[in-house]
Amino acid sequence: MEKKYNKVVLAYSGGLDTSVLIPWLKEHYGCEVIAVSGNVGQGTELDGLEEKALKTGASKLYIEDLTKDFVDDYIIPTMKAGATYEQYLLGTSFARPIIAKRIVDIALKEGADAICHGCTGKGNDQVRFELAIHAFAPQMDIIAPWRFWELNSREKEIEYAEAHNIPLKINKETNYSKDKNLWHLSHEGLDLELPSNEAPINKPGFLELGVSPEMAPDKPTYVTIHFEKGVPTAVDGEKLESVALIEKLNTLGGENGIGILDIVENRLVGMKSRGVYETPGGAILYAAHAKLEEITLDKETAHYKNQVALKFGELVYNGQWYTPLRKALSAFVDSTQETVTGDVKLKLYKGNIIPASVTSPYSLYSEDMATFNEDDCYDQADSAGFINLFGLPLKVRALNDQILYKKTGEHFPSVEK
Repeated sequence: MEKKYNKVVLAYSGGLDTSVLIPWLKEHYGCEVIAVSGNVGQGTELDGLEEKALKTGASKLYIEDLTKDFVDDYIIPTMKAGATYEQYLLGTSFARPIIAKRIVDIALKEGADAICHGCTGKGNDQVRFELAIHAFAPQMDIIAPWRFWELNSREKEIEYAEAHNIPLKINKETNYSKDKNLWHLSHEGLDLELPSNEAPINKPGFLELGVSPEMAPDKPTYVTIHFEKGVPTAVDGEKLESVALIEKLNTLGGENGIGILDIVENRLVGMKSRGVYETPGGAILYAAHAKLEEITLDKETAHYKNQVALKFGELVYNGQWYTPLRKALSAFVDSTQETVTGDVKLKLYKGNIIPASVTSPYSLYSEDMATFNEDDCYDQADSAGFINLFGLPLKVRALNDQILYKKTGEHFPSVEK
């Protein structure tokens, strides 16, 4: 016998999965359904959402504006870390924790018995949502219908929606699975499920945040980004708050075919999945920030930070934002950003991001040191002693190998000749 609930809070986007969930939950549990949508910059996707939710049976809809917190507390810290997951700039990954946290807040406020999400049992988002729920409401029941319901395909969901007069913006022919926010837009499903199929980036209507590199202008666009302690604060000399700054870079990047990624990634649940991602502004920010770090971080810090970036990206991708390790890694990253201040000029051209210049008051680059011309600050004769000491273990091993070979006719193990 199914467990009964009086009140369920639903993570609601207005997309296919969550649209059918409102009547489905009422039919199966006889419960009140409160829908919650997190505004993380998905724009027009929120238009008409309240009317749609109420018409399909929700008692109310919360639309929570999370955009500024999303940028300042999730996007920027991840960008400062240089964290990616197999090239993916984590657009969906770090949006889920902030949305889930707010859903928990509302569920507790409303006295709900359970939280429901529309994530599939094959995907990563189920983990991201539920880990956040466990972190802030460990006793809360979670309903995940994709693990057991009869609507086990998007085609069946569409049929259910049509039978229940639920309006949809898609049909069986345009049924890509998409996720959009201020940072990115992802595309999965349909012809993309076969890696042998070329992504239709030149097909009208497929890309939404910009154009393909082939469709981009023949003339390059230059953009200069200013950073203060790793945080972008201005574009082309204009100071901008964080949301507006990303919006501006999205426009510039989109117009020049920047930030289109087509990859087969390794999902957390073990399978490989193909996705096409649009992240125009994000790709520019990552490139600019990395360029500035080239001249402001010392070698050892930069190399170790690269290792941290790999782990940071895995934590974000795997939904482990609210963990002690992620918090500790962010503290490390923040300490590395004290000198990451300066200006980076980039050339955007047909999908390419080409460095043009980089300056910083904290630059560790010394023209006097690096020059091929005559200088009075570096004695090239010192390099002989350095090489002798640096190569001493190799030299000792080689000498000992010669002695061993004369005595036994054998070489030291692992010595290649």
